[in-house]
Amino acid sequence: MSTPVTDPIAPPAAMRTFLHILANTAVANVTTSYLWWGLTFWAYLETRNVLATGLIGGAYMLFISFSSIFFGTIVDHHRKLAVMRLSSLLTLLAFAFAAAVFLLVPERVLTDLGGPWFWMFAVIILAGAVVEHMRNIALSTTVTILVPDERRANANGLVGTVQGVAFIVTSVLSGLSIGMLGMGWTLAIALGLTAASLLHLLTIRFPEDRVAAAPAENALAAIDLRGSIAVIRAAQGLFALIIFATFNNLIGGVYMALMDPYGLEMFSVEVWGLVFAFASTGFLVGGAAVARFGLGSNPMRTMLLLVAAMGLLGALFTVREWAALYIIGIFLYLSLVPACEAAEQTVIQRVVPLERQGRVFGFAMAFETAAAPITAFLIAPLAELWIIPYARSEEGGEALAPLLGVGETRGIALVFLVAGLIMMVTALLALRTPVYRALSRTYREAAPEPFADHGPTEPVPGQPTIRAAAAGDATFRADDAM
Repeated sequence: MSTPVTDPIAPPAAMRTFLHILANTAVANVTTSYLWWGLTFWAYLETRNVLATGLIGGAYMLFISFSSIFFGTIVDHHRKLAVMRLSSLLTLLAFAFAAAVFLLVPERVLTDLGGPWFWMFAVIILAGAVVEHMRNIALSTTVTILVPDERRANANGLVGTVQGVAFIVTSVLSGLSIGMLGMGWTLAIALGLTAASLLHLLTIRFPEDRVAAAPAENALAAIDLRGSIAVIRAAQGLFALIIFATFNNLIGGVYMALMDPYGLEMFSVEVWGLVFAFASTGFLVGGAAVARFGLGSNPMRTMLLLVAAMGLLGALFTVREWAALYIIGIFLYLSLVPACEAAEQTVIQRVVPLERQGRVFGFAMAFETAAAPITAFLIAPLAELWIIPYARSEEGGEALAPLLGVGETRGIALVFLVAGLIMMVTALLALRTPVYRALSRTYREAAPEPFADHGPTEPVPGQPTIRAAAAGDATFRADDAM
């Protein structure tokens, strides 16, 4: 079995650099989410059509899926700071183009779902939001570069905390912005924040930054999907982790498509933004808990138990049309999300070498985000055309009343109940599988030397660079994997 590569000591300056990059990424995430959520709110209020919001959400995740492997390739073959600057520039150009469309096309034409302008406008905004995810892949690799192994779970929790803050700020700003200022000013604010983020990036210096992978001869070789799959398969159980996260996102697509319509039926858009901001403090609390306490000795076990709890919460927080139940349920649900995301990132950061991490993170993101749009594209039409009308009919209302009570949103509640129960049962069954035990072993055996032991910053020629897989005989050299 190959010897794990020792992690270099990260000086205090490196941690300060990470915090600067994290703060800048937080602003970028807030900006793109603010405009994307604003688009979703605006589309539903203008059309009152669940299908429109479901398709917007599904298209967003589909774009991420198609682009993630390519984004990961860019991250591996370029300096991380340069990637972040490119991402901000492309987002700024996309949002400027969307603003031009909004100014030039009459609003009654722009909100016509049967015409091309609404969908063109939405796609431009979504493209600008999607390219920002290249920054998130780069951020995950900077954790590996700048943070020692034993602190990476905490750093990933800190990332979750920042995302929680972004959730809170975004939901408030989006609801108030669309309700009080309209879509035009929302676009203008997004443009200003994106420009500010890009300017701040130009002031950051990242001495530890480096190109992790050797330059590829051509674009096709750079993507190297087969090589990335080989690396994933080398760590026993890692592919199963990605598949499980993919299935989890398949269920999560239900909430993506229907959570906003449920909330907007209960509250005005301004109030819904504030309500969701309050509920999103759960994300902040959960991320802070991971940053403080970590994920324990077995992040996989922690993740599966929390996913089961998320399924139970998702099944129950709409069993009655009570505002308090919905708000508390979302708070508790979101408080568990950061730990689940941090667990997957922590495992990958330990068992996959730096020169492959961009592509592996991109591969995982491609698979996992591909699942949600499938569900959104399926569930939004089913909910709009069949489930919601049935629940609102006299016959459907009487049938659902003993289980879900009464109200206008009982159709969406039925979908949430079924989806949550499936999520919970699947997570509990996963705890009994051999691949769960295999990946737990892989994670333990890939532990680096104690942090106090100085190790090489760069891979030593001829030394194995992919940390040991649980099987013991599945080892690669850097030149074999490339």
